[in-house]
Amino acid sequence: FFGRAVMNVIACEGLERVERPETYKQSQVRISRARFKQLPLNQELMSVIRAKIKEWYHKDFILDEDSHWMLQGWKGRIFYASSCWVPA
Repeated sequence: FFGRAVMNVIACEGLERVERPETYKQSQVRISRARFKQLPLNQELMSVIRAKIKEWYHKDFILDEDSHWMLQGWKGRIFYASSCWVPA
């Protein structure tokens, strides 16, 4: 599932890079300007996810939080950032 994204972020640069998505911080500004409000992450759910990742995933897979964003990555590189938004 993550194969193409991983290859694109880790191995490709210059003309070989397929996508250059905006950062989650850029998304946060854009979505806020569109009059949406970000909801905080559910800490109980985050604890469950962390436990499952520690048990089942490779040690280099990361799950972190930043400004109500759930960040997923590999060896310190963020691949996906997820958050919840509602109309303000």
